[in-house]
Amino acid sequence: MMTAEQLLSKLNELRKDYEDEDDPENAEFQALHHAFLFLSYNMEAFKKYVQEAQK
Repeated sequence: MMTAEQLLSKLNELRKDYEDEDDPENAEFQALHHAFLFLSYNMEAFKKYVQEAQK
């Protein structure tokens, strides 16, 4: 099972994979970027969610 921190780290890796300097409005990057930011700003709630989801 992955921790919330590990999941966030993986999401960040995916976000970087989709980053495209030629197309900053890339839909995949934007979706991953905003999900990453939202989860990182709400880390305590994300940790609680991950713990509940793994039960």
